[in-house]
Amino acid sequence: MNSIANGDRFRQIMGRFATGVAVVTAKDSNKNYGMTVNSLTSVSLDPALLLVCLAHGKSTLRAILESKRFAVHLLGSQQEALCKRFVKHERDKFDGLELVHHNTGLPILKDCLAYVVCDVDSVHAAGDHDIVVGRARDYDHSDSEPLLYLRGQFGRFAALCM
Repeated sequence: MNSIANGDRFRQIMGRFATGVAVVTAKDSNKNYGMTVNSLTSVSLDPALLLVCLAHGKSTLRAILESKRFAVHLLGSQQEALCKRFVKHERDKFDGLELVHHNTGLPILKDCLAYVVCDVDSVHAAGDHDIVVGRARDYDHSDSEPLLYLRGQFGRFAALCM
């Protein structure tokens, strides 16, 4: 049995767990923020709660803590480039993107598999990340295929047999 001695080894182990891919967006008093995440979990159906994990010090996290709200966008299989855009540390990740602005002022990315607008319910420190629990207040979805992530690569579901 191997012990997990460092973050790189732990990342390799956890990379064997296939996840969906999402972009979290937020807005402070005058600027949009966003970042790609794969730490996203449904927490409760009643009330409707989800959680995202964001690294300490990220500007998106600061905007969420300031505004007390955020949006989660589940990415479709055709949105790998959008995912990569929000991983980078670019000056304005929203430059040139078509956005819809939710009535809360949050930027909503177009053509995603789904989005959920949340109010912050609670925040919990956990290692080098914060766990942000959001209470869903609005959402919508489409019927496209999800973008998946496994072992550092993007992929799609194979057709399911009946």
